[in-house]
Amino acid sequence: MAATPARPASDTAPHVPATPLHDLMYGHLYASALRTVALYGIADLLADGPLPAEELAARSGTQAGPLRRVLRLLAMRGLFRAEADGTFSLEEGGQALRTEVPGSRRDAVLLFTDAMYRRSATGLEDTLRTGEPGFEAAYGTPFFAHLAGTPDAGRLFDTAISSLTDGVNEQIAGSYPFPDSGTVVDVAGGRGGLLRAVLDRSPGLTGVLFDRPGTVTSHLLDTGEPAGRWRTEGGDLFTAVPEGGDLYLLKNILHDWPDEDCLRILGTVRRAMAPGTRLLVIDAVLPADGTPHPAVPLDIVMLMVLHGRERTAAEFEELLSRSGFTVRRVLPTPSLTSIVEAEAV
Repeated sequence: MAATPARPASDTAPHVPATPLHDLMYGHLYASALRTVALYGIADLLADGPLPAEELAARSGTQAGPLRRVLRLLAMRGLFRAEADGTFSLEEGGQALRTEVPGSRRDAVLLFTDAMYRRSATGLEDTLRTGEPGFEAAYGTPFFAHLAGTPDAGRLFDTAISSLTDGVNEQIAGSYPFPDSGTVVDVAGGRGGLLRAVLDRSPGLTGVLFDRPGTVTSHLLDTGEPAGRWRTEGGDLFTAVPEGGDLYLLKNILHDWPDEDCLRILGTVRRAMAPGTRLLVIDAVLPADGTPHPAVPLDIVMLMVLHGRERTAAEFEELLSRSGFTVRRVLPTPSLTSIVEAEAV
């Protein structure tokens, strides 16, 4: 009887799934691979359909072999798909890596995988011992001072944060009953994405965008519904903020700072406000009982890069009451953040 031809060796048997510890151990590999495909614009190249690694490499200025291996890794996380014919396609989970599409997160990926954050993460072991951010140990200067003195880093930060809040601003604006008239002052409001969303929804409101002079010059308020109903003002939120507003906003600001600096910021804002004026603190609000929350990783970013932290509702209430405010309520939003509504007393 003729011998049965040997079949090509294959590995089709099921494997034990990777454990959470295994995934965490290799976490830096995924982050590095993610940064790499974002830098080379791979997602944009796949926007019109699958391509072989060789063509992707030719178009992106990379080598096909390494690129194939990196895409195979990211396919394990649902960003790309390795097709049976040797091509790669973009999965739904990877669409946000494209540029200039609604919900793009490419700039955010480039920010949070930047050397600023990688070096800060490396210093986490010292942060646990000293309590000092790894960023300051690595760069010898506070984070925001570095952004102010390094134009490329500052631009990356501003554009990334704007991209992260692009759709979120509409969710926040739709989660609070903004008044039909009056003036809204967005303190440290970046490029004005939230203020624009608020003014879009409330045609009777006017707005003031207040932030660093270099930030407000690249505002997003020029076109559309808010035209003619806003002004910008540059300054330092630790020194003074615009007076006379009917409603003040502090979005994703207090989490950047330790309690003593939060009290300084809130004190500055309170001095600009008349009694009875409302302040909306828009930040993640962590559950007091330790229930998992999507802002917990962001809390570690604050630990690594700044002296800030994410807080519970009780911790916000303590800061606000010490600064001349009374907390009225906490409103959830469909986003990562909640709205802590306070009133000047």
